[in-house]
Amino acid sequence: MSKKKWTNSISGKGYYIALILCAVAIGISGYLYYRNANDIGGSIQNNPMSSDNQGNGDVQAVATQPSDQQPTDGTQGTEQTDPIVLPPRPYKTTAPVNGQTAAEYAMDCLSYNQTTRDWRVHNGIDYAAEAGTPVVAAADGTVYTVYDDEAMGVTVVISHADGYVTKYSSLAEEVQVQPGDTVEMGQTLGCVGNSALLESAIGDHIHFSVTYNDRYVDPADFLTQE
Repeated sequence: MSKKKWTNSISGKGYYIALILCAVAIGISGYLYYRNANDIGGSIQNNPMSSDNQGNGDVQAVATQPSDQQPTDGTQGTEQTDPIVLPPRPYKTTAPVNGQTAAEYAMDCLSYNQTTRDWRVHNGIDYAAEAGTPVVAAADGTVYTVYDDEAMGVTVVISHADGYVTKYSSLAEEVQVQPGDTVEMGQTLGCVGNSALLESAIGDHIHFSVTYNDRYVDPADFLTQE
């Protein structure tokens, strides 16, 4: 083979090799882009508070259907499946507000959240009432903390005897107690508001939850127990 023909042969093979390498590179790039896009999409879908309109509480999310799995309720508590038997409570209680029940306690099943438009557990009872309606301590106790939660809004937490803790969320901004205060059953803590971003679709209400030895229990059981 002459030098010229040999050079032309090598050049032709080089062209095809370069073409194949380009095709492989394009394929790899496409695969990586597709995988990253799926990862990002899954992350957004799994986060019920992800939205371009998060600031105004208009959470855009696709409604999902109940499943056998019971995910945690975001900032509203941890998953629990075993029933809790409450011991006799040696003190009286009262409802935290005079209002209508907007959402029941649901830790053993999934309930639909109108704000996030998905199904999730619900660790308390939502009481709907007019803004400014007084919210009172459900029992005698000591104010453990007062804070503004990113998801559940202005919150007061009260520690009671025998391992009980009550939490009052979605309050109006002004509260009348501070950490360390001793409160009596029926004493005003603050007023009904709509500060819970996670439950903004309900309107003016409070989210009332109860724990016994750090586990969520049905607030109705706490309030009606003799």
